[in-house]
Amino acid sequence: MSALTLLGVLAGCGSPVGTLTEPVPSRAPSTTPPTAPSPSLSQQSAPAARKAPTMAPGPAGRTPVFTRAAAGGPGGKVVALTFDADMTADQGARAAAGEHFDNPRLIALLRRLKVPSTVFMTGRWAEEYPAQARSIGTDPLFEIANHSYSHYAFTTPCYGLPVVDRAGMRGEVERAFAAFREAGARHVVPYFRFPGGCYDDASLRALAPAKVTAVQWDVVSGDAFATDADAVAAQVLDGVRPGSLVVMHCTRSAAPVTEEAVRQVVPELRRRGYRFVKVSDLMRQ
Repeated sequence: MSALTLLGVLAGCGSPVGTLTEPVPSRAPSTTPPTAPSPSLSQQSAPAARKAPTMAPGPAGRTPVFTRAAAGGPGGKVVALTFDADMTADQGARAAAGEHFDNPRLIALLRRLKVPSTVFMTGRWAEEYPAQARSIGTDPLFEIANHSYSHYAFTTPCYGLPVVDRAGMRGEVERAFAAFREAGARHVVPYFRFPGGCYDDASLRALAPAKVTAVQWDVVSGDAFATDADAVAAQVLDGVRPGSLVVMHCTRSAAPVTEEAVRQVVPELRRRGYRFVKVSDLMRQ
């Protein structure tokens, strides 16, 4: 695998934060109280989304960016585990050949451990695994957020990912929400995670009409292509602080040890006094 290909694959799993260009820095939550914007496509199609808080628009109406909750909020020691369900628009042949972009054992573990979680799903993933998308999206333990339809980059360069032009960015978001609706998911929230974590001023402007809050993270689990679950767990445990937002993955082929790492992370964080919440709850802190 070439260096460029590897970088593209890593970006496909959301491991990098930001972009190789001059990005708009990820910002801490605005001090402006969450607002209830006019209904977007996501909110019209999912009753649960109407109840989810969003951040006020940024300067000149740009899409706001949420990275973590402020430490010392009313929720105390809370942490949100998020899982990217990645699948790009051109990976259908690989799935047909037997590659697994899902991870049902991980979802089952989260259910057994009763860990509320937010799954950032691509529309292509929901089309490939509609029964799983429906199961996740109808379970109140979870909420589904938007990770674009195709998992192509929203700015360039972004680790070798194909790039969506500015005119198509809003359509990527809306097409993904439509895929969730088609699968029968109900607990869908108006949050969006940029593929590869890459965004810039132009993409924040382009997504403004979609009325979503962009959600990044402050703790990178390092589970993308990892083979050592202990190392992944240690990285999460070392990074978590009150209000943290952790990025992990729900893709067997790209993150094969995530389930094992979660088995270590959850009881240890609970021992330390942490409570697990979904992103929508973290944003209320």
